[in-house]
Order: sequence, then structure tokens, then C-alpha cells
Amino acid sequence: MVKSTDNAPLSELLGGLVSDVSGLFRKEIDLAKTEASEKVAKALSGIEILVIGLVLAIGSVGVLLTSLVGGLATVMVHQGLPQSTASALAALIVGAVIGGVAWALISRGLAVLRGANFRLDRSTASLRRDVDVVKEKM
Repeated sequence: MVKSTDNAPLSELLGGLVSDVSGLFRKEIDLAKTEASEKVAKALSGIEILVIGLVLAIGSVGVLLTSLVGGLATVMVHQGLPQSTASALAALIVGAVIGGVAWALISRGLAVLRGANFRLDRSTASLRRDVDVVKEKM
């Protein structure tokens, strides 16, 4: 939009520069919105699949843990413990072990999330280039 004539008044040149810069920043804001929307859409798609998988996994783990408690209790009964004591002790052992594993996994997951990169790299780089161009023109 800036005219290339050397005889243009300063106010016209500044007006053209302001118009060009404002248009450029509007386009950069649109790019940032688009980039953020793409990342959110991709994340939501992954979250949907993750939730379905988690629901199925929770059901499966519940069944497996129940059978583990039953099997451990049976072994304890064969070792001479009364059924009620064996069942309670088996549930306690399995619960403590699985609780420890769950705690370790949750801690690891939180550490990964803390280190996750949610920056809008393309938009940031483009805005930096635009600022440099504007500085050169001033």
C-alpha cells in the first residue's frame, strides 16, 4: 500500500505504513487463531479416543484385579489361613501394590504434562519477522 514515489507527503507515507502494519497484524492474529484451533481440534480428537479406551481399561482392570485377589486368597487358604482373613489380606496386598503402581504412573504423567510444549511457534516466528520488517521501515 505504501507508494514508491519519493515526493509523497510524510503524512501519506505514515498513513500507508500504519495501514500496512495494522493489516499485517490482523493477518497474524488470524494465523494464530487458526493455529490454536488446529491444535485444540487435534487434542479433542485424541481425548475422545483416550476416554473410550480408559473406560474399557478400567473395566478390564477391575475384572483382572478381582480375579487376582480371589487367586491370592485361595493360595492363602491353602496355606492354612481362614477364608475371611485370606480374602481381606489378599485385597489389602493387591490394593497396596496397585496403588503404588498408580501413584508412580500419575507422577510420571504429571511430569510429562509439566514439560509439554503448548506454544504457538509458527505464529510467534511470523510475528517476530513482522516486527523486524516494521522496525526496518521506521
